[in-house]
Amino acid sequence: MTTSLDEARRYLHLAADDLAAFRALADLPHIRQALAFFHAQQSIEKCLKAVLFVQGIEFRKTHDLYELADKLEKAGIALPVSADALAQINPYAVEFRYGDEIIPTISRGEVESIATRMLAWAVAILEGP
Repeated sequence: MTTSLDEARRYLHLAADDLAAFRALADLPHIRQALAFFHAQQSIEKCLKAVLFVQGIEFRKTHDLYELADKLEKAGIALPVSADALAQINPYAVEFRYGDEIIPTISRGEVESIATRMLAWAVAILEGP
């Protein structure tokens, strides 16, 4: 049986993989920005879920960063980024799949900074003080 901590660690490993995919794709000029940003969104989503697992907080299957972040904030767990930052990345969970045009409201550097901070935050929570 997989423990919540094991599942959290698995999600963090997947989050790191998604962050690496974002970085690799974002550097390719022939790749749509939305495709690269999707992987950053996925990394952030998996970081949120990892912390939810380790805290023992139940959540439904969703890609909504708001919903996941709200569960953590209601449990008194502060996030390293604002809700506004998550709002700018949230649309990349679905829209890119259908080739919908997304007008970027955030830069590649901002996306990378947010995803990197989220991963460091989640790792720190799992590793403890």
